[in-house]
This record gives sequence, structure tokens and C-alpha cells, in this order.
Amino acid sequence: MPEPLKDMYNEEFLRQFGKKIYAVYSDFDIEGFIGNLLDNTWDGLALKARMRKITESLGRFLPAKYEEALDILYAIDEECVGFPYLFFPDFVAVYGQGEKHWELSMEALERFTIKSSSEFAVRPFIMSNPEKMMCQMVKWAHHPNEHVRRLASEGCRPRLPWGEALSMFKRDPSPVIQVLELLKADPSLYVRKSVANNLNDIAKDHPSVVLETARLWKGVHSHTDWILRQGCRTLIRKADPEALALFGYAQTTSGALLTTSASLLVEPQALVIGESSELRYQLCIREGEAVHVRIEYGIDFVKAGGRLSRKLFLLSDKTVPGGAELSGTRRHHWADLTTRRHYPGEHKIVLLINGREIADTMLKLSANSKDHNI
Repeated sequence: MPEPLKDMYNEEFLRQFGKKIYAVYSDFDIEGFIGNLLDNTWDGLALKARMRKITESLGRFLPAKYEEALDILYAIDEECVGFPYLFFPDFVAVYGQGEKHWELSMEALERFTIKSSSEFAVRPFIMSNPEKMMCQMVKWAHHPNEHVRRLASEGCRPRLPWGEALSMFKRDPSPVIQVLELLKADPSLYVRKSVANNLNDIAKDHPSVVLETARLWKGVHSHTDWILRQGCRTLIRKADPEALALFGYAQTTSGALLTTSASLLVEPQALVIGESSELRYQLCIREGEAVHVRIEYGIDFVKAGGRLSRKLFLLSDKTVPGGAELSGTRRHHWADLTTRRHYPGEHKIVLLINGREIADTMLKLSANSKDHNI
């Protein structure tokens, strides 16, 4: 089993980092820095809490003057590259939010994002002064470096994972859309993925805004079309009629069905948590023109207290000729995950095409073999 990500911040890492600082700042107390970190609270700290503690310890052992401390970090940042050094931009977020430090902090965030990422560190600046910070994001959207342009998008995502939600943009995403407009045909896939993820965030609160944006942008550029398809993925998974129509998925009209027959089987129909089942599906598309279809299976998972929660799993997404017969198998594992815990009970499994249920079956999940045999 892999070690927790937070364990990358161990004594060896901290000591090597301390030596890098000492090489350019001989007053740096390496032992004091490490001792301040590895106290009786360290083991219980999660990843982001460890990052923040490193930031705060740097504030204690580097010069008190912000400008001087930044100069020391600048002197070593070329050899401090990657995810572990997110505490460089975090240092800016903690100690550089004063108005007198604004320009210097913007320069630092821009510089550090190229080495790791300032996507989390910009968010306190946005929350304290959204209008001013979004003007900065517009400037970054024009930057020649893809990492900085990505920061313009990633930093203002309303629902950035691991980041504090930006409630003002969950209420009104228009300032974010203005930034994304500048990046909608960006040549960098790295940037385009961020733009798509930002749109997908917005779609969870304002689906109509994203659909309207998609209608305006569609056909502008092949890069833009890719962004829109990825940015509307949640709406497509939810079978939003406008989203499906916009991206060419066949729709049912006047009661007509997309399929003439469909079946879904699961074997075994009873199993124990941790085991696997095999799903077999078969369907026949109606005669006529070729159609674009998204085929999924969904499971109504039994949750704590007996409530149900549906999760969809993609089987196929393609254009097929009229009258085509489609079939396949998929093995599904019922082992507990960090993101999903299984509970015993009757689980309904459904087959869907473009969001419409066309077949279903049932599976009994038990906590142990004794229950399984009942």
C-alpha cells in the first residue's frame, strides 16, 4: 500500500530543504526549523496542514521583512520544483497580502506557479479583493507562459478541489467567464483542461450560463469545441436535454425510442462485499439514420440508513448506424474504496442510453458469506 502523500514531508526532505536555504542565508537555523516542525502535533497533521506549518516555520526562521524573505526563496526556487514546494506560493498568501506588498506578491505568485502552482495561493487574494484580483487574472490570461495562463483559469475555479470554494463566483460566475473567454482557444492542452474544468464547476451551479456560453463558443475553434465538450460533461452525464442536443446525442421524439430491444444481466446475482460481478448488456438501435449514443450503466448504491445514491459508469460513447446491435461485458468490483463504502442490501442496476433507462436488473450484496447463503 503506498504511503500517504503527506509523508513526503519527512525529516530527510526538511533537512535537505533547510540546507538549500542555509547555502544562501547563513543565519538560517536548520535544527530549529526542523524541530519546530517535527513536534508532537506533526504526525496528526494532514497534507495541507503540513504545508501550512512549513510556511509558518519559514516565517519564523527567515528574515522578518517580507521582501528579504522572498529574495531568499527566489535564490533557491530554480532547484525547488514540483508539488512538494507548494509552500512557496503559500508563503506569499500568508505573509504578502498587505496592500503595500501587492505588486511584489503578484510577481512572486507568477514566478512560483511556473515551478509548482499558485492556484491555491491566489484564492485568499480573490476573496479579499475579487475585482482587483480578477483584473490580475485577465493580465495573466495573456501571459506567454502556459503555467501562468493556467493560473488565470485554475485559480478562479469556483469549486477547485482542495481549495476553499469561491462563493462569490458560485453566485455570479460572470467575472470568471470573462477570463475563460480569453483562453477558450489556448494552444496549450494544459490550459484547455483547466478552462474545461472551470466550466464544469460553473455548470454545477449555473447550467444555463454554461449552455449559453457553449452556444456562443461552439464552432469557434477545434480547441474550443474540445473545451466545451469536457466542460459540459456533468450536464451530459445528467442527460440535460439541451446539452445532449448541443453535442449531437440522439434524442427521443414523439414517444419514439432509440432502441428496439435491450437487456442487462448480472452474474452472480448475489455476492459479498469485496467480490466482483460481471455485467452483460445487449441492445438494438432503431432503424434509420446513424445516431450518436452514450451508453452507461448505473447502480443505485445502498447507503448508510438505507437511502439510495446512483452512480453512473460509462460503457460507450460513439456514433453508430441505424439498426446496429451493440453488446458487451463489464466487470464491476464491489470492494470498498476511499471514495465509496458499500453496504449490504438490494442494489438496482440500470442500463441507460443518452440518459434514458432501457433495462434493469437486481443484485443482492451481503456483508459476509453467512449472510450471502441465507
